[in-house]
Amino acid sequence: MGLVTLDLPKPRDMRGRWAAFAAVLAARGWGRGCHATDAVWHFDDGGGNWADLHHVDGGRAVLVGHDHEYSDTYFAAAAEYFQEPETDLLAEAPGWWAPPARAAMDRGLWVGFVYGYEHGVWRRAEYEVSDGFASVGLPAVDDERCRELVVEFTQEAPGLAGGEPDPRAVDALIAADADVTEAHVRAVIGPTGWDPAAGAAAARAFLRV
Repeated sequence: MGLVTLDLPKPRDMRGRWAAFAAVLAARGWGRGCHATDAVWHFDDGGGNWADLHHVDGGRAVLVGHDHEYSDTYFAAAAEYFQEPETDLLAEAPGWWAPPARAAMDRGLWVGFVYGYEHGVWRRAEYEVSDGFASVGLPAVDDERCRELVVEFTQEAPGLAGGEPDPRAVDALIAADADVTEAHVRAVIGPTGWDPAAGAAAARAFLRV
């Protein structure tokens, strides 16, 4: 047994995508679904799937979350509640992984995965079942997924008159790497109907870390 190395972007490389999607949701008035608060980046799909990235001292990070359909890991109290074998998501993990996972459970959330980042590498405990991360739909993992979500969530923007956002504007929003202006957001959502100032503010909150 030991920790398993994962092929995931560094937290710093996730920031531009996470912030871009947060900008779109905030401009639409749905900012609770994707945002940055202090040292935590949050994403949820409104249907029970979520992920939080906690920034920890020393450039470390912990990514925790759950997919309500596809997380087959039953961590801590979930094993007893669902009467399933427990998956110890913290097996052989350093102690600094635990607080974000415990905090989520204290808020009444089930935890399907716990990933730790240190020295440029993401790791998780060793287990064979699906932990649900791949199906959570986190926009920060790759540009293609982020573009898909931005397009999906802007199709009803009044300023686009039923059209899709300019792909170049979407790419520029992502490339801004959270240093987003109202002009970036307006170029994606169109000139009227939604709030580009709220979108820019939501994206820039990711610069705090």
